[in-house]
Amino acid sequence: MALPAVPGAFKATDELALGKRAEPVAQPFELDGETYRLDQGAVVIAAITSCTNTSNANILMAAGLLARNAVKKGLRSKPWVKTSLAPGSKVVTDYLAAAGLTPYLDQLGFNLVGYGCTTCIGNSGPLKPSIEAAIKAGDLTVGAVLSGNRNFEGRIHPLVKTNWLASPPLVVAYALAGNMLINVSENPLGSGTDGKPVYLRDIWPSSEEIAEAVALVNSEMFHKEYGEVFTGSHEWRSIAVNRDATYQWQPDSTYIRLTPFFEDMLHQPKPVENIRGARILAMLGDSVTTDYISPAGNIKVDSPAGRYLQQHGVSTEDFNSYGSRRGNHEVMMRGTFANIRIRNEMVPDIEGGYTRHVPSGEALAIYDAAMRYAAEQVPLAIIAGKEYGSGSSRDWAAKGPRLLGIRVVIAESFERIHRSNLIGMGILTLEFPHGETRKTLGLSGDETIDVPDLAALKPGCDVPVTFTWPDGRRRTIEARCRIDTGNELTYYRHDGILHYVIRNMLNEPVGDPA
Repeated sequence: MALPAVPGAFKATDELALGKRAEPVAQPFELDGETYRLDQGAVVIAAITSCTNTSNANILMAAGLLARNAVKKGLRSKPWVKTSLAPGSKVVTDYLAAAGLTPYLDQLGFNLVGYGCTTCIGNSGPLKPSIEAAIKAGDLTVGAVLSGNRNFEGRIHPLVKTNWLASPPLVVAYALAGNMLINVSENPLGSGTDGKPVYLRDIWPSSEEIAEAVALVNSEMFHKEYGEVFTGSHEWRSIAVNRDATYQWQPDSTYIRLTPFFEDMLHQPKPVENIRGARILAMLGDSVTTDYISPAGNIKVDSPAGRYLQQHGVSTEDFNSYGSRRGNHEVMMRGTFANIRIRNEMVPDIEGGYTRHVPSGEALAIYDAAMRYAAEQVPLAIIAGKEYGSGSSRDWAAKGPRLLGIRVVIAESFERIHRSNLIGMGILTLEFPHGETRKTLGLSGDETIDVPDLAALKPGCDVPVTFTWPDGRRRTIEARCRIDTGNELTYYRHDGILHYVIRNMLNEPVGDPA
């Protein structure tokens, strides 16, 4: 998107939200003893991040040079902008330091926070409490600008409704401007020490400056950093570990726990059980991403995952994120469908990971409802629109539903990788026949679902699916089986690819001892 079009794009996005809420109101807030005003469109996160974007020395040097020029003009990042630098490689810090640009990035708040996945996977961390309070009080639509790979709604930060992908130098520019409604190509970014307005063109580095800085990058930097990559820092080497051949599980760990995927697994797979009387756990619209299914960002205090962590003695400031706790299935299954922006059509007035427990009519967190259904020995289904599972190929977007007790997903269409991942976790993937959707069928979520004769499944075959309404009405459709290959069918019959691999290992003949 061209820079002059950004303010208009922001307004168009916000107008959609304004149709559902009152006009947002700018809010005063205090920070370090000073009072500021947070406006609609404020940039509250500016992050130079990503394992891919930051591998380009030209644009990283451009960001450093722009920071240098801005500092020399007297510009500073706006105080409400949370800034960070998280390159994918330690080499980046070496060549920024060699070019003498690190101090200027530091002065603008782009301090090194680490290497690897941060903001674009939801590890942005909290905003200042006064800023979060101002966003909530004014119902403000604010923005994040990041040089990352993903900007799905609700991923970067739960209170940031618009997320914009930009090059590292533009991330710096928006930190200086502080608002998405500013046309940074034409409007000033701020005032210099002489009181005169400073424009982006005044501080943008020339091609010659960038080339001169990039010329400082040499192979020795890469040899040094990558030669030590397996050595680790002093802190890493000082961690006490045992040297057992197998991992010693810590029953009190809230980060890594033994998953239940192999509990009750038999040496040979049981015949596939038909689906009888399945309840609909969620009825979702189009383009539901894996971020909606398995968020990687902040863990809300009042969510099932937040309650679990508190019950296990974890303070709220130490919650970290779903991404960091992906080794704990108890957290991840509680986080399944817990994205704060997901909308389940079964509870249209509630945004977030909620559903209706049909027998009781109660609105519950999806995890809580799933556990109640599990206690009632009721299988579960997901109903969705087009492009179900788009976005990142996140493994927990399939593992989490499996642990919740979901047996089948019926959608208008699937994203390719997520469809395969669901089958790999033993979840049946079916597509509505052409012309049929949850809407044409008049589904409300109160129906039960039967899928018989699963032992006769073949790749791409038609599968009869019967919906039964509370009043006894029944409707059978011929859904298309989206198990597309013989291998996928084998995985499904083994209850998933994990079981298939383990069984193959167990069945391998053991050679004679040497």
